[in-house]
Amino acid sequence: MRSRYSAYVIGLEDYLLASWHPSTRPPALYLANQSPTPTWLGLTVKRHENPSPDTAVVEFIARLRHGGGSAKKMHEVSRFVREDGRWYYVDGDVD
Repeated sequence: MRSRYSAYVIGLEDYLLASWHPSTRPPALYLANQSPTPTWLGLTVKRHENPSPDTAVVEFIARLRHGGGSAKKMHEVSRFVREDGRWYYVDGDVD
């Protein structure tokens, strides 16, 4: 989760897509086209669970600001799966 957050902060779209499970991965993210570009302010991991050795659930809050606007919180419960020793983001529920 932390590596994906860091990839959003520095705009590594290739890494984000590579770490996204092929069954749910979008064709592109278009991070460079976001206007205004978000300023990421921090990540707090609230909980982490491994329902099985090859699945994980991560609840987090990411803080961000768009342009000169006020800071916002993004709260998500994400699901990950491990295949061939590598973890992939599958999907998440955003509040």
